[in-house]
Amino acid sequence: MLLLGGAALLFGADVVLPRLIPAFPPAGAWLGQLLAAALLAVGALDWLGRSTLLGGIYGRPVVMANAVLYFVAAMVLLKVVTRGGAPAALWLVVVPVVAFAGIYGWLLLRGPIERDLELQRRA
Repeated sequence: MLLLGGAALLFGADVVLPRLIPAFPPAGAWLGQLLAAALLAVGALDWLGRSTLLGGIYGRPVVMANAVLYFVAAMVLLKVVTRGGAPAALWLVVVPVVAFAGIYGWLLLRGPIERDLELQRRA
């Protein structure tokens, strides 16, 4: 999701942002590209940590980076959509972001379940 969103903003910020933010100036496409850099960086972090055990103290940097990204994004997006006047397409972004904020918050606070530890030992 991060890599797809980052690639879309990197190459099509001038198309994507005006659809999500009414009256967004085309000259502000650089802002979307800056956001794309952050999304691509966290996506790369996730990709490199894909085979590690996550939860509790395991994989804490990967989990913490994702938890912060998704929590802050969820709070900002929920504030925007609850005010009203936001395009309906924005809900396509809000729902997965809120879900991922919950998932990574849960991963941050729980330890790996026994099955995770056994699978890691076998590998």
